[in-house]
Amino acid sequence: MRCLAVCHDELLVRTLQVLLPQGIDVGFIVTQRPLAKRLHDEGADVTLGDPTRTATWLAADIGPTTCVLIEDSPIHKPARMLEAARDAGADLMYLIGLGTGATEVRAAQVHADFPDAGYVPLPLLCGTPLREEFLRSQLRARVQQYQRHFADADRVLILLHNEPDPDAMASGLALRNVLHRTKTTAHIGAVHGVSRPENLRMVHHLDIHIEPVALDQLHGYDRIALVDVQPSYFGGALTRMADLVVDHHPLQHDYHALYSDIRTHYGSTCTILTEHLRAVDANISERTATAMLYAIKSDTLFFSRQTNDVDIEAFAYLYPLADSALVTQMEGTGLTEERLGCVLRAHQAGRLAQHLFCAYVGDMPREDFLTFAADFFLRLEGVKWTVLAGVVDESLIVSVRAIGYSRHAGDFVKRTFGAIGSAGGHRSMAKAVVPVTAFLEQQRCTRADIGARIHALAEAWVTEAALAAPPERRSPTRSR
Repeated sequence: MRCLAVCHDELLVRTLQVLLPQGIDVGFIVTQRPLAKRLHDEGADVTLGDPTRTATWLAADIGPTTCVLIEDSPIHKPARMLEAARDAGADLMYLIGLGTGATEVRAAQVHADFPDAGYVPLPLLCGTPLREEFLRSQLRARVQQYQRHFADADRVLILLHNEPDPDAMASGLALRNVLHRTKTTAHIGAVHGVSRPENLRMVHHLDIHIEPVALDQLHGYDRIALVDVQPSYFGGALTRMADLVVDHHPLQHDYHALYSDIRTHYGSTCTILTEHLRAVDANISERTATAMLYAIKSDTLFFSRQTNDVDIEAFAYLYPLADSALVTQMEGTGLTEERLGCVLRAHQAGRLAQHLFCAYVGDMPREDFLTFAADFFLRLEGVKWTVLAGVVDESLIVSVRAIGYSRHAGDFVKRTFGAIGSAGGHRSMAKAVVPVTAFLEQQRCTRADIGARIHALAEAWVTEAALAAPPERRSPTRSR
């Protein structure tokens, strides 16, 4: 992170050199030649010039991500310095308040005169608070960039993955809020709509409309944003470059997007978009806050899976804005007769060994039956991993769940199925979708052998974990 600081005396220069946290590369613009020479001789990054002139900032090699710090001294015309820095391309600008009184009044005055500038009392320059403020300012600049890109578009599409879950749908609502759009000017769409009971419950309670989308008709939209999914999910069917991608799933490198924000260590895409909304001080409606709160709870299993401190912070921020009673109504077991049937078939076909429950259930009408069963059997006493597989529309679906840190579910599906289909996920949950014919060819087996092959692959994965564990932690094999 780079800063340019305008200091009118050596005391402030020395103070900033001490107070600014590590990792911030600071350069100084000074008006006094002797001070400039002393700093230069000490190896400091220093520019001699008039900070009220744009040329001085350009000579200091300012960039859009450079943070500008200007001493708030009325006799040195800080307003003219802010104007010159802005004209040179600065987006992150702060006045440094050296006094101790009336800071809130001065901060409000600065914001009124320069909405894109901030006011920082000198004590805030010490350590973590300053770093957090800089990071938020950088995010604000990025969000404002893509807001401007979408501003002149007549028709916008916010594209979700197939069978969108709460995180995808709530992220669509959140991004529409960030873009200052309505359901008329920004459609939330998916190729395959919502059919899972718990997701339909959310659609019903929050009146969310998911537009059916054909990927070969995307030319009808002026801008396209993807949330909770990346373009490679659609294979080669997404023929145009995405304008924006926001996602928390593992980063895919085989696509280009004009703007993107991928944070794989976050537990929910809604957490990322909560930060976007806060960065630009957006008003969040109760409906959107409720959807986002429910999504964060759902995607992190109420902070028991793939959770970061920022997920908890986002939840705490959204909670007073949301209808918590409505969130409770949307929650539920989602246990339908069809899902129960899948659980019974898995119980009959499955095998429990070395803390692994693995089952192949054959042909199924929907893949969510498999993910439900994978979650269900993870509740069994002694089970640390579940691998549920079935065939949906001639695609082999493999749903994996894991508890603990000895095995990474995402690594397993990518290593085992990545060469023949779509595979990925996190440490605790992952999924693979591959053509049945490709799996049969890879494994050199017949359709009747799919179950045995899945069992063998899953048990080999768990055996690696058992062999890698210290002797005192290895468990005897149990089977039924």
